[in-house]
Amino acid sequence: MTFALMSLKVYLPFGVFADHDDVARIVAETPEGSFGILPNRRDCVAALAPCILVYETADDREVYLGIDEGVLVKTGREVRVSVRRAVRGADLGQLREAVDREFVALTTHEQDVRAVMRRLETGFLRRLASFRHD
Repeated sequence: MTFALMSLKVYLPFGVFADHDDVARIVAETPEGSFGILPNRRDCVAALAPCILVYETADDREVYLGIDEGVLVKTGREVRVSVRRAVRGADLGQLREAVDREFVALTTHEQDVRAVMRRLETGFLRRLASFRHD
């Protein structure tokens, strides 16, 4: 029996991270919860939360990707995922460690940068307000 498969591409800002034409199912997570995609599912667009994206290939092999927030678009048999960061893992334990190591460190750095930017913006607004009162 022949059955339809999906084409999955996972894009990062600098290129294609994963490209498979033999995907039987996909499981991802949105801020509202996880959901599955099969080849005959209706077309959809979903905002993705940071999660472990799981997909199964035609040979019954499960692949695990740790992904950052992004967007998923399903059109026909094509599924496109665009995320800022992604890591691949051989098993869930190994992937969890990689996600913690890669994403948590970057998130901490991003928080530091945002704190510096808030201080700069606050200082700029105070100076701007003092010029208006002079």
